[in-house]
Amino acid sequence: MPYAPEHKHATREKILESARQLFNRNGYAAVSIEEIMNGAGLTHGGFYRHFSGKGELYAAAVRQFLCTRTPPAWRKRRGPGALRKSQAQRIVEAYFSREHFEDRDGCCPLLGTASDIQRSGAAVKAAYREVAEQMVKVFEDQIDEPRVRDRALALVALCVGGMVLARNVGDPDLANDFRRAAHSEVLRIAGWN
Repeated sequence: MPYAPEHKHATREKILESARQLFNRNGYAAVSIEEIMNGAGLTHGGFYRHFSGKGELYAAAVRQFLCTRTPPAWRKRRGPGALRKSQAQRIVEAYFSREHFEDRDGCCPLLGTASDIQRSGAAVKAAYREVAEQMVKVFEDQIDEPRVRDRALALVALCVGGMVLARNVGDPDLANDFRRAAHSEVLRIAGWN
């Protein structure tokens, strides 16, 4: 008897969540399909009922992260002035938060897999680019002044670049300095300070 569509959807979601966490934690290249399926509590053989390969799985996992459902931490309002903040401002606050910095499994895929993307296939590159473009669009929708695209691109570069540096310098004080400085510049450039 075939599985119900709900079962297939739930199984696919388990695979996507396991993949996203493992890709973020270990990088795209270092994660095997077997590890992903074990993380989902499933057997290796069931993988190909849902995805044609690891590249398609990566693409689906990163698109789901930002494009399909915004992470809960990025939606919640922080602090007393949060009611007056735009979605983009709340995303910036969440992006530079200590919680996001320390969340190796659930972080933005632009941080966790940045070094692997260049050596990956077209589907992987396209998904990474789509997530970056989605972030740019969030900022473009909030900036009402000349050179909107350039400013939005700069904000995304500061967010991702600042966090990648902070994550990889190996010095907690310098990491905090990178996070703080990048956050401050994003607020200044966007006019939110």
